[in-house]
Amino acid sequence: MKQLSFQVLILVLAAGAAQADCYADYKAKQDNPLRLHYGVAEIRGNCNIGTAEDQLRPALQRDGWQLLTVLGVFDEGGLDERRNSAGDYFLRY
Repeated sequence: MKQLSFQVLILVLAAGAAQADCYADYKAKQDNPLRLHYGVAEIRGNCNIGTAEDQLRPALQRDGWQLLTVLGVFDEGGLDERRNSAGDYFLRY
């Protein structure tokens, strides 16, 4: 029984470690006056556009922004090339 419990623990830990970090780049706006921003956010859970939209929409709304679009999702390999473009909105949400 202890051997089985240990094996289950190892599988759970390995599954968590295998899940790569996920990020999304997006565009958002505010009205009156019109303001736009491009940002990069870390996404938890499934790494897909739908999950990114579900997480970003309420987070942005709390600060008065409206999500326009999620451009895509990517792993940590895509962070450096987007850092300067996102400016203050790099990993803010």
